[in-house]
Amino acid sequence: MEFRYAISLILEAHVPFVREYSKEDELTQAGEEGRFFQFISEAFIPLLEVLTRLENDHVPYRVALVISPILCHMLNDEHLQKKYIHYIDKQIEFGSTELERTSNNSELNKLAQNYYNQIVEKRAAYLERYEKNLLKAIDFFRRKGKIEILASSATHAFLPFISQNHESLQAQMEIPNSIYRRYFGSIPQGFWLPSLGWTAELEPFLRSYNYSYTILNSHGLLLGNPAPEKGCFYPAKTPNGTFLLARDLFAGREIKKIAVDEVYRNNDKDIGYELPPEKVSAFLTAEGRHRTGYSYWSRSNNGLAVYNQAAALDMVNVHTRAFLENTIARLTEVSKHMKEIPISINAYNAGSFGHFWYEGTQFIETLFRMAAEYKEIKFVCPSEYIFKQNLSAIQIVSPELSSSGLNGYAETWLDASNDWIYRHLLRAMERMTELAERFPDDTGLKERALNQAAREILLAQSSDWPALLHRQDSTEYARSRAENSLRNFTTIYEALGSNYISTEWLTKLERKHNIFPNINYRVFRRKK
Repeated sequence: MEFRYAISLILEAHVPFVREYSKEDELTQAGEEGRFFQFISEAFIPLLEVLTRLENDHVPYRVALVISPILCHMLNDEHLQKKYIHYIDKQIEFGSTELERTSNNSELNKLAQNYYNQIVEKRAAYLERYEKNLLKAIDFFRRKGKIEILASSATHAFLPFISQNHESLQAQMEIPNSIYRRYFGSIPQGFWLPSLGWTAELEPFLRSYNYSYTILNSHGLLLGNPAPEKGCFYPAKTPNGTFLLARDLFAGREIKKIAVDEVYRNNDKDIGYELPPEKVSAFLTAEGRHRTGYSYWSRSNNGLAVYNQAAALDMVNVHTRAFLENTIARLTEVSKHMKEIPISINAYNAGSFGHFWYEGTQFIETLFRMAAEYKEIKFVCPSEYIFKQNLSAIQIVSPELSSSGLNGYAETWLDASNDWIYRHLLRAMERMTELAERFPDDTGLKERALNQAAREILLAQSSDWPALLHRQDSTEYARSRAENSLRNFTTIYEALGSNYISTEWLTKLERKHNIFPNINYRVFRRKK
């Protein structure tokens, strides 16, 4: 290695399962599906555009990308693809009315025109450049060695809470394998723990599914036994040989602080929340108002100052330079205490860049362009860094229970708002294993029911529902999602017990909750 310091940028791309199905040809107004559509428009496509520009300009870059199996499924769901185009067409139609409404205000009109043009370009990119296949575009960069894919669990379950049920844990880790083989040719080397939830019971499963490394929150490694001699800036490994990398706590804090600078656009102050209902009828659903993509205000002056895009982009340059200098200073100090090359793990939610922080994807592009000016640093992917180390000399550490949730442990997914889920979920998990053992060789309608029972258990295990309840965000939707999956599972369980299954009801459920079409319920059987 010719460089002195390494940086790894890891982006987790995940959206809850929000598919709302009625009829194949019905383009209903997007409710919670809007989360998914916004993620595509504001984070996913802009990231692809950044990588394309860097590639065309021969700027060196490396990105590690976590793409959850749920997101893989939704990106390639024809019904959702059709509805996304309908959604973006509504944005374009609304933009035409905004251009007319703001014609007497040059500042707002300029912004409206800019947003309108961006949305039109995204529609063209989605349909023509990427041909609605965004995963194929990601795989293009993977095959060029510029992106490393990390695997994750089937439905973004908080794994410490299901780890006592080994059959559910193996299902969460095994079912995604076919998805990664289909879209990326092989199973990734790294496994991303949803919400960085670690418990010691996960370790043998990571090894048995041949994952080489995983990522922890900083305190999970620092409080490990024994304490890591090189802290969070060098790999450790578990007793079973899984390599561990820890997030750079200071880098995460710095990004959070940067993203809310007052000069940046206030994404939460979308015009869809301000205009009279009749003006934004295309973005009104039973759940309430939704974002239109047209936001005219910055974070300054309590959201009353008009957004200045030129000033915001200038600030991106300032913040990017400071971020790089601070990271180099931190790694320089660390290197005084170790002979190896230290690494700063910059792991974030991909939605933070673009969806939550409007200028975030511009920050990523500027980060790589500026980093090319520094000979002492290099962006690397995690496996690229790990396997250039002396693997036999890496310290063995048993990490502490940890996560990236509130206060670093598990209270995001277990408090008074969501604890009711678990008494039902734990019982249902036991029953799923019971079904897999009781009906090992069934076919036909009974096999379809068993496979759907497996889907419902996986959806009920999603950490998205308790997290939304904890944050008091879309609480009715989150509660109904958890309740419906548990109720659907119970209906199938009781139907199998009485030996009667409604074909019509099952068919409708299969079309509504259609994840993992090739699922095999036998994955929930006990290992002999």
